[in-house]
Amino acid sequence: MSAAERTDVELRCETCGNRYESTFVVEKDGRRHRFDSFECAIHALAPTCPRCEVRVVGHGVQVDDRIYCSSHCARESEPAGAALETHT
Repeated sequence: MSAAERTDVELRCETCGNRYESTFVVEKDGRRHRFDSFECAIHALAPTCPRCEVRVVGHGVQVDDRIYCSSHCARESEPAGAALETHT
């Protein structure tokens, strides 16, 4: 299908609204998301570290339902002895 045949929704990034013929789809939790760049996908879908507020792009450290960007942030935020689970 050519860009001329694709609808505006198929060409529009849901984060920035940019109309771009090379958008891509990410499926997460049963929902389809359309982006024009990894930057926009990260902004929309990556969790935010509850301590320093950066986006967790790589392997995070999870404690219960919280995902931290690093073991340092997790240790600084959680009580001593909390079980830290590193995602690889």
